[in-house]
Amino acid sequence: MDLVEFVKGLITITVIVAWFIFLLAWAVGWLIKGLPIPFLRIKKLGGRFIEDAVWAAFWLAMGTTVFAIIAYITSSFQAPMPQPPQMP
Repeated sequence: MDLVEFVKGLITITVIVAWFIFLLAWAVGWLIKGLPIPFLRIKKLGGRFIEDAVWAAFWLAMGTTVFAIIAYITSSFQAPMPQPPQMP
């Protein structure tokens, strides 16, 4: 396994786990917000979960972009150097 494959694999696993946590927080937030209980504090907690999940999705998108740039840079180091120009 070379450096490029390691970085791409690490990026992929990190992004998948982060999106899974986002979806879990989103679902739990809506579940808590929609509970048929008379406690308003608990319903507000669900709303805060949803709001935090939206912010997390934004930062995940930004982080994924940064990870893609890092993967591109590491793959450019792996590419062979071009041949120097030949004099006729």
